[in-house]
Amino acid sequence: MLFRRIAIVLALVVVGSFALPEAGPAYAKRRRAKKTKVCSRSHGKRRCRWIREFQGHNASTHSLRSEPAPKPSGNIKIYSLNTREELEVNIYTEDGDFDDAALAALDHLFRCWRSGRERAIDPRLYETLSRIYDHFGQRLELTSGFRYYERHSSRHNNGAAADISVDGVSVRTLYEFTSSLDPGGMGVGLYPRSGFIHVDFRAPGAPSYRWTDYSGPRSRSKHKSRPKSKHHHKLKPNA
Repeated sequence: MLFRRIAIVLALVVVGSFALPEAGPAYAKRRRAKKTKVCSRSHGKRRCRWIREFQGHNASTHSLRSEPAPKPSGNIKIYSLNTREELEVNIYTEDGDFDDAALAALDHLFRCWRSGRERAIDPRLYETLSRIYDHFGQRLELTSGFRYYERHSSRHNNGAAADISVDGVSVRTLYEFTSSLDPGGMGVGLYPRSGFIHVDFRAPGAPSYRWTDYSGPRSRSKHKSRPKSKHHHKLKPNA
């Protein structure tokens, strides 16, 4: 099972190498003319300003990790905002290898909630989520995992991206910590108005990328405004 999963992930990476990244120079160019109104309150006064809706850039070399991040505990506790399912697993076996049952349960949680389709998710993404969980010690909230498209231009479609938040942690703090985990080849996006960050693994050879998107909640994240169900469903690792 493990070798089969590795083969599937490698195949997805190869496909992704011919695709546009989730966000990059071409994406920024298309949206450079769009502006959005951002308001804040200071000393009782409301102040507003117009800023570019999207701001992105390649991550500088000196901002990347000089060595790989330490191996995480493997623990992940995560809640899907779309399906209202919660899962708590460890992605490793006692021998330190990937646990196929845990990965399969996470793949199911990460399924495309619109189409119901599933795809093997890049295990590096799960390791990154485990590092985030280790650091903050709070449940992760999944806004979007795998998304099925007819085209292959999204890292979500390639099973290599997640939109997440952490209860009680500001998205900027989450963005900065996640960016610090990047040894190269990762994309990290900040969505301050939607209330989540995007994290992905780029196609082979693609540079690390950082961006901020002020566009606000879209149809895919409108569920953020809905009250959470008190009776969410807990998935089992062997689901």
